[in-house]
Amino acid sequence: MGQDTKQDRKILSPLDKKPEDRNMDRPYYRKEKQEEETNGEALVEHLADLRKQLIKSLAVFVVFLLVVFTTMNYWFPYVTKGNELVVFGPFQIVKFYTSICVTLALGLSLPFLVHFIWQFVKPGLKSNEIRFLGLYSPAMFLLFIMGVAFGYFVVNPLSYHFLMNFGAMNFDVIVSAQEYVHFLIMTTVPLGLLFELPIVAMFLASIGVLTSETMKKVRKWAYLAIAVVSALITPPDFISQLMVLIPMALLYEASIYIVKRMEARQETAQQTEVVSTE
Repeated sequence: MGQDTKQDRKILSPLDKKPEDRNMDRPYYRKEKQEEETNGEALVEHLADLRKQLIKSLAVFVVFLLVVFTTMNYWFPYVTKGNELVVFGPFQIVKFYTSICVTLALGLSLPFLVHFIWQFVKPGLKSNEIRFLGLYSPAMFLLFIMGVAFGYFVVNPLSYHFLMNFGAMNFDVIVSAQEYVHFLIMTTVPLGLLFELPIVAMFLASIGVLTSETMKKVRKWAYLAIAVVSALITPPDFISQLMVLIPMALLYEASIYIVKRMEARQETAQQTEVVSTE
């Protein structure tokens, strides 16, 4: 009997409990433990959602890749534009078809990929950021298409023929298919990204990072940066760089105008709110 009482006392004594068992009696420890478990569950759910969006993005890309590859004979003349190209061996044929199909499939699946990314990041955004992105996402895609179209129809043919004629003065110019595709991508896709400048300026202005006065003050440095970027993303000829520099300068000025209009609208809204409050 005495032995049983001693064992019960040993079990019931808080000194005989393990450290983690003693900590569980403390309210703040239980709260921290619950918060850790909640955070762990949220992280697992977050990673599961990311995995889901990545799988969906990959599936859409694969579908477009198959469509592009199976319809190659229909759209291929629009890529070559009637230019005579050569390949040096069977491996270059595979490399050429792979690079052009992947690029087109990625471009076609881009709206879907952006939508999946939007679904993933939307819960973590603020209300003004959600409203901004939801409102201007179509404009972002339209500007990207306009930039790619400008590169395809204007920058690429003019710069290509200029370089070919310039080289033909002293050389017999032979263009490989791989080199041509690289040249085509470099004169189209970067322009699509650069045409997003007004949307980027509007976003920075909406969160209070950028103002129209700041853009005016740094205008000369902005033009210098645009010139450097134009030289980096375009072929090394003056015609291509000038044809990229001019529209980018116009887009910068348009961005200043748009940001100024946004500021005027916000100021009017604030004044109206103050008057209504009084």
